[in-house]
Amino acid sequence: MKNPFKFGTVVDNEYFTDRINECEYITRFLSGENHLILISPRRFGKSSLVAKAVKQTGRKSITINMQNVTSVQNFSSRLMSALLKLYPIERIKHVMSHFRFVPSITTNIVTGNIDVAFMPNVDPVVLLEDAMELLERVSSQDNRMIVVLDEFQDVLSIAKGFDKQLRSIMQLQKNVNYIFLGSQESMMEGIFEKKKSPFYHFGQLMRLDRIPYDDFFGYVSERLPADVSKEILTFTHCHPYYTQQLAYHVWDMLHYESVEEDLIELTIERMVNLHDLDFERLWTSLTRQERRIMQVMSEGKVKTLLKDQSVPTSTTFSALKKLVQKGYVIKTTEYEIEDPFFGRWIKKLN
Repeated sequence: MKNPFKFGTVVDNEYFTDRINECEYITRFLSGENHLILISPRRFGKSSLVAKAVKQTGRKSITINMQNVTSVQNFSSRLMSALLKLYPIERIKHVMSHFRFVPSITTNIVTGNIDVAFMPNVDPVVLLEDAMELLERVSSQDNRMIVVLDEFQDVLSIAKGFDKQLRSIMQLQKNVNYIFLGSQESMMEGIFEKKKSPFYHFGQLMRLDRIPYDDFFGYVSERLPADVSKEILTFTHCHPYYTQQLAYHVWDMLHYESVEEDLIELTIERMVNLHDLDFERLWTSLTRQERRIMQVMSEGKVKTLLKDQSVPTSTTFSALKKLVQKGYVIKTTEYEIEDPFFGRWIKKLN
C-alpha cells in the first residue's frame, strides 16, 4: 500500500491539498498580460500551487530559483538552458541569429541536461538582453511563455543593478507572463511596493496563507482516523509542509508498525530525535537573544515576550526580524516558530 502523503518536493494530483480557489485565480489571471507576485512563508506550497496552475493553462513555462543563481551570466545561462529543453536547437537557431555573442551549448547524453556557457569577457548586460529577447521571440500573444522566478528577493544579492536591468527588459516584453515567488515578506514588499524600487507595482500582489483547518482536516481524515488527523493539525497549526511530513510518518507507524497508543506523540518524539544533531547546529548558530526568544515562543508565550520589560522592545523586535529573515520564525496572525519539531526540541531544553 502506497503512503498517501508526500512532502519535500512539488506535489500534484492526489497529493495536492485544497487551494482550489487560489489555483483557479492564478490560472484565470495568467490569461491576461499582467504579472503575478506571490508571497508566503517558506514551505507553504507556493511552488506546488503555481506549478499546478501553470500546468492547467497548457502553455510552456520555465522556472528559475533565484537562490541558485550566482551571477548575471549564470542567470542568462540558466534561462537559455531551460528554453533549450522546451525548444530543440534546430527549431530556434534562426531565432538566435540576432545574438551578439556565440554561446557554447553542450548536452549530457546520459542525463539529458543542457548546459550553456559564454566567453568570460562578454558583457553580462549583453548576455542578459539577448537571452531575455529570446523569451519574447519564441512566444506570441496567443501563446505567451510563463516564467516563474522563485525566491525572487535574492535578485538584490546577485549583482548590483541586476534588478534595474531585469525591469528595463521586462517592461518592454509583451509575450511573457512573469510570476515572482518570495518567502521574505519584507524584502518582497520592498521590491514591489516601494516607489523607488525598479519593480514598484510591476504586478498583482497575492499572499498565500495556511490551508484552512476544515479543508485540511477533510484531506487528512480521508487518509487517517479523524482523531489522529485532529492531533496532527493541532501540532502543525495547519502548516502545509509539516502537516504532510507528520502525516506521512504517522501513516507509516500505523500501517507498518501497528502503533496505536500515543501514536502522534511517539511519531513526533521519533522525528525530533532523528533531527537532534541538525537542531543542535541551528541552536548553536543563534545569538543568546535569539535563543531567549525561541525558548519563550516554544512555550507559546509570544505575548509575554513582547511585554517583557527587562529587554528593550526595540531589541526584541530586531531579533525577531532577524529570525524571520533566517527562516526560523514566521509571522502570519502572530509570530511563531516555523518548524514545530524544532519548537518541540527547544521546549525540551527549558
